[in-house]
Amino acid sequence: MNVKNFNVAVVGATGVVGTAMIEILVERKFPVGKLVPLASENSLGKTVEFLGRDLPVEVLSKDSFSGVDIALFSAGNAVSREFAPIAAKAGAVVIDNSSAFRMEPDVPLVVPEVNPERIADYKNRGIIANPNCSTIQLVVVLKPLHDRFGVKRVVVATYQSTSGAGTEAMEELSKQTVALFSQGDVKTDVFPHRIAFNCIPHIDKFLEDGRTKEEAKVIFETRKILGDESVRVTATAVRVPVFYSHSEAVNIEFKSPVTPKDAREVLKSAAGIEIMDDPAKNVYPMAISSVGRDQVFVGRIRKDDSVENGLDMWIVADNLRKGAALNAVQIAEVLVKKHLNS
Repeated sequence: MNVKNFNVAVVGATGVVGTAMIEILVERKFPVGKLVPLASENSLGKTVEFLGRDLPVEVLSKDSFSGVDIALFSAGNAVSREFAPIAAKAGAVVIDNSSAFRMEPDVPLVVPEVNPERIADYKNRGIIANPNCSTIQLVVVLKPLHDRFGVKRVVVATYQSTSGAGTEAMEELSKQTVALFSQGDVKTDVFPHRIAFNCIPHIDKFLEDGRTKEEAKVIFETRKILGDESVRVTATAVRVPVFYSHSEAVNIEFKSPVTPKDAREVLKSAAGIEIMDDPAKNVYPMAISSVGRDQVFVGRIRKDDSVENGLDMWIVADNLRKGAALNAVQIAEVLVKKHLNS
């Protein structure tokens, strides 16, 4: 059987997520006919490596999408708002990693392990939204538990790495750490406070109700992806001095009785999840053990006696992979297998 190849554009190809997208396309042997790396004028003259070749990065323009079948976007809201509709009009299916279209009712918000059937709705506008990184790892775990026991309420605190804010944020952590050890000047540009040896309970802008936009994303995206507005969600998003991987402390109240053993059994057979839960041997998910890996890791599963039918757990995933680039490529895989390869 001949497998059709697809021309793929990566918008934001020189960023941390764009770079990961290209790497994952190669790793997973995605049927790429031609790769078109796109970025701003700041990346003019740069190249990206793809299948052993150095491809020149092209400057993003309105004419960039001629002949492109799939466009992976990871260049921020403003770029997506302007160019995603242009790409879709040119005939590409856009998979957008920004928050620009996530909550629009006619744009599917997809995690392939959770709601792959929604990918078919790309036909509405030619755009599929990739969820927030923290939301993705949360719903991968919530979905099988919700199907079995019914999730009533979720309380989540996120501990998010600096890579979620981009290359400059990681560099700021590195430079501040060096400065502190060498008694140098600590400069703060990306974050509102020093990130080195600190935790900042502030990701994205504050809203009038006191939440941040990041917290609102987790709340509303979770409901949309689960397809259940009755699920109550509250979140606190914290930036921590870690380079890669997001961690989450999650408290779940269920409609039906559930034990930690019940939850483990359900999660063991769920797609995309790996259980790491043996506290007696100090086995539990950590940021450093999830880097470069595709699974969502779950551990510290325990009973919460403060509510009826409650569990606590700890969830960790590589935010650049499953939290962004991998999820986008997985969407593209379903897209070509079930919708574009006929």
